[in-house]
Amino acid sequence: MLRPFLIRSFFITVSSLCAFSATAASLPIKLTNALTQVAPSLNNKVLSTALSAMQCALSNGAEPAKRLAVIDFSLPSSEKRLWIFDLQSQQLVLHDFVAHGNRSGDNFATSFSNTNGSHQSSIGLFRTAESYNGKHGYSLRMDGLEPGFNDRARERAIVIHSANYVNPDWIQTQGRIGRSQGCPAVRPEIGRTVVDNLKGGQFMFSWYPDQQWLQSSIYLNCRTQQVASRSNDSNADDS
Repeated sequence: MLRPFLIRSFFITVSSLCAFSATAASLPIKLTNALTQVAPSLNNKVLSTALSAMQCALSNGAEPAKRLAVIDFSLPSSEKRLWIFDLQSQQLVLHDFVAHGNRSGDNFATSFSNTNGSHQSSIGLFRTAESYNGKHGYSLRMDGLEPGFNDRARERAIVIHSANYVNPDWIQTQGRIGRSQGCPAVRPEIGRTVVDNLKGGQFMFSWYPDQQWLQSSIYLNCRTQQVASRSNDSNADDS
């Protein structure tokens, strides 16, 4: 027979675990509500999915980030579809245009790839890394966290960089901004701001309603063992 104090201890422990789980589950909801207020033009489903993917990574050992970038590739390139958030102040840092790969589509990106030489954009959760000066000037490397969807980003040289073709004036004549070879390129006027805000281990999330990705992403479905392995690898690379 269990002693009364053991029974009480058991229920206290269970209650604490339940409370912890409820708090962890509510974090993305609270953050979603706060960020929705400062970015009302960002689709709530896209934002909540981005935060859930980030929360999955954090819950499985990833280092916390100060900022989060969200790209909504379901929007045309003729619209501003890049948002950068400060997660600590819960404020919007930037909302602007971003290019997609020239083989992903015309004004709308509809095809995505993880293959080198495809000239297509990739979707899913990324972790930003080091800044550098290259052929496109001040740029930012990043690592894709999702096997089969973006984990060859570094190998493919998928980086954030400035490009003159990311020009809203093109929309009047071309019906879209220019396209990249797969990189999320931004306007030269904001290039340094974007890189400086995102370098050094921030999260970037690129959204598109791709059914295969939605059903099999280890972050959207939070497959703990696989995510923990990816998080450990990422943390090891950062050290």
